[in-house]
Amino acid sequence: MRDLSGLQDFGLGWLESRGPHADVVLSTRVRLARNLQGHTFAPRLREREREQIFERVRQAAERSTGLRGGMALDLSELTPLSRQVLLERHLISRELAGGGPEGPPRGSGLIVSARENVGLMVNEEDHLRLQCLMSGLCLEEAFQLVDSVDEELGSELPLAYHQEFGYLTSCPTNVGTGLRASILIHLPGLVLTKEIGKVLQGLGQMGLTFRGLYGEGSEVVGNFFQISNQTTLGKSEEDLIDHLRKVATTVIEKELQARDVLMRDARAVMEDKIWRAYGLLRYARSVSFDEVMNLLSGVRLGVSMNLLPGLRVYTLNKIMIYSQAAHLEQAAGRGLTETESDLHRASYVRRILGTEGQVSADDDARGRRPGA
Repeated sequence: MRDLSGLQDFGLGWLESRGPHADVVLSTRVRLARNLQGHTFAPRLREREREQIFERVRQAAERSTGLRGGMALDLSELTPLSRQVLLERHLISRELAGGGPEGPPRGSGLIVSARENVGLMVNEEDHLRLQCLMSGLCLEEAFQLVDSVDEELGSELPLAYHQEFGYLTSCPTNVGTGLRASILIHLPGLVLTKEIGKVLQGLGQMGLTFRGLYGEGSEVVGNFFQISNQTTLGKSEEDLIDHLRKVATTVIEKELQARDVLMRDARAVMEDKIWRAYGLLRYARSVSFDEVMNLLSGVRLGVSMNLLPGLRVYTLNKIMIYSQAAHLEQAAGRGLTETESDLHRASYVRRILGTEGQVSADDDARGRRPGA
């Protein structure tokens, strides 16, 4: 079994926090679901057919400009820990990471471009799940990248398409464009001002939905919400992207307004909450992942509002990924109990915050904008 321990930052370019509104929107993801003509849909595929599809897609990817020179992985050949690491980095789904007690069947694959911003899951719910993951609010840019690769693969592979219904998928809700676009957005201001309920209710009325950190079935932690389109049929890809961008821009504006209200009406309370969160992360000896996420939410808010000098959003993004269970085990080189994970997690966070530079409550640097 192969492991990915040598690929330290594989697929993590989206953490760089260089995109628009990166202090509020952690990442943008655009995904296209596709299937091949002449093959059984993925849930009923036999192993030999899965392997044939993976090889066929791998060869087409090698001939495409967008994926040529990248990395192709048969996930059945990876260790369970490496698959979990890929899941924690948002490169594969829970289905491909797990795959039952024996792991995913052969032909369950991941292809990642040389620049690592475009990836392709093979034989998940659909034969192809093409996705682009970028920092900040970059819906149009992400769609252009993924659409370009989709066109290249479509010229090489016979995609299942119906003149009336569009692209055919395993799940009826994906039929049509096969497009799912989402943003991972941080909304502590709306949560603290108790306006989040109205905002989330409004999303449903506008044809959007929200989920937790890892999509469908996952819980909301650290005030991070994944907002995405709910339907794909009857509208063009451009219309879906434009609609989500407009709604996302409105939500960002509401979040920033809520932060202004908090600073105006409860600045002392906010400062206390933010500095307490930083202090716990900086000095705690044992901490769970959920606790880290909740504390990071406060620290991230402090950085965005210029209340915590000397910290970067990139550092906080990195802590989110590397403090998860599989990453801690990979760093330790062995399996960890839950108690051991909490100890290793606290040690990692202390070390990262310590190397970022000492933040001092006496440092009157609130007028200086921290590096993003």
